[in-house]
Amino acid sequence: MDSNCQQFTQKFPQKFHFIAIGGIGMSGLAKYLLELGCQVSGSDIKESKYTKKVEALGAKVYIGHDAKYIEPDMVIVASTAIREDNPEKVRARELGLDVLHRSDVLKMISEGLGKKENEIQQFIGFSGTHGKTTTSGLCSYVLEKAGYDPSYCVGGIIPDLDTNAKSSCGKFFVAELDESDGTIVKYHTNVSVINNLEVDHVDFYKNGFDDLLKTFRVHLDNMVEGGKVIVNKDCNGIKKLIAANSDINFLTFGIDSWDVDYTAKNIRFTELGSEFDVYYKSTKIVSIKLSIPGKHNIYNTIAVISALHQEGVDLEKVRPHFETFTGMGRRFQKVAEFDAIRIFDDYAHHPTEIKTTLDSAKLCEKNRLVAIFQPHRYTRLKGLWNDFLKSFDSVDKLIVVDVYSASEDPIEGVNSKAFAQCFENKDVTYVGGSMENAARKILPLLKSGDMVITLGAGDVTRIGGELLKLHEDTTAGI
Repeated sequence: MDSNCQQFTQKFPQKFHFIAIGGIGMSGLAKYLLELGCQVSGSDIKESKYTKKVEALGAKVYIGHDAKYIEPDMVIVASTAIREDNPEKVRARELGLDVLHRSDVLKMISEGLGKKENEIQQFIGFSGTHGKTTTSGLCSYVLEKAGYDPSYCVGGIIPDLDTNAKSSCGKFFVAELDESDGTIVKYHTNVSVINNLEVDHVDFYKNGFDDLLKTFRVHLDNMVEGGKVIVNKDCNGIKKLIAANSDINFLTFGIDSWDVDYTAKNIRFTELGSEFDVYYKSTKIVSIKLSIPGKHNIYNTIAVISALHQEGVDLEKVRPHFETFTGMGRRFQKVAEFDAIRIFDDYAHHPTEIKTTLDSAKLCEKNRLVAIFQPHRYTRLKGLWNDFLKSFDSVDKLIVVDVYSASEDPIEGVNSKAFAQCFENKDVTYVGGSMENAARKILPLLKSGDMVITLGAGDVTRIGGELLKLHEDTTAGI
């Protein structure tokens, strides 16, 4: 048995099995455990680049779900999306095995799983409705590049590092904390950065923003003694959080608010980025250049710098690496180019995220802007229908493909075709079917010079590659 595992096997078995190991978050946790020397297996409905990555690291990966994969000495890990009738989950219960949510594993890792007591790391957690993948990834990236050797688990692939997780022995552990299902209450952070707050997951937060505030109050109460809370005061939801928790000493950042601890001044937008100075209590602490566009990425950067500054990190050591950060995977990521048509992919699936991404794209694009939107979950589309309708003002053409259900059952009258028909005075086209079939119908709609952005948390990410393949096949006469 590996010595890393020996330190916790008295309480936990050394074998972990992930149901749906190919998810971006699940694959990151699996990779982290493999680096600790643990035995890891998992299953998924199809092979992907993520299943291949963990398999290459030593995980046993099965394609398809089957009860026979479950052994009596395993800890089973499943996400919220895994249904109770999943055969592996059913078998685990029959054997009396622990079935952990992925958040339970992240909690164990953050509390020093596989590490000696003197190796426990400072836990920096990033949360909020938008930007938590980018901020956690950016923080991990600049610390890694500056030689701080951090551990991290984030919800996207970090460019250049080509990974979403790493177990190491530096001072810091950085993670993205998910509030979508309330599991953020499990963690005990040293530094908690809350980017913003809006109602999103209407399937979980039945009473809207009030429920969200209650969840974050529990999260704040669970921070370690002396922990620091850093929030974006330009966000109306954050203002409500501050007002509802007057006993909490919030550290604040912003651009438009005057009474904040951290801010950006002398902002200059470049073709696909920006330059600005970061101030702490009226004193300039660092000058930053970014190679990623939009005001929202300035907010993301201030959030990260605030956390690092509070933790005593040498900002001059990390400063150059903000400029080399090219964005997280699926965050305004260029995926294809042909016939002067540039195709970008973005994970945005909430109205505010979509509007922010498209407004930022319009700032740096003079030609036609085309959005290909895939609604994610029927409940979200229903609950935020009118907000989604207001998110596409910046685009010259909108193409809507079928809803990505994420295991939800359809809701009568809530579908992409009906949504596309609700727009007035906007060039909108509904395209149904699989992503392969959708790409065939979309290609003739594009023009030379277009900037195309695919938007959504589902398999719309495949369309860029499908369009490029169709173009190459057409050019080759296939």
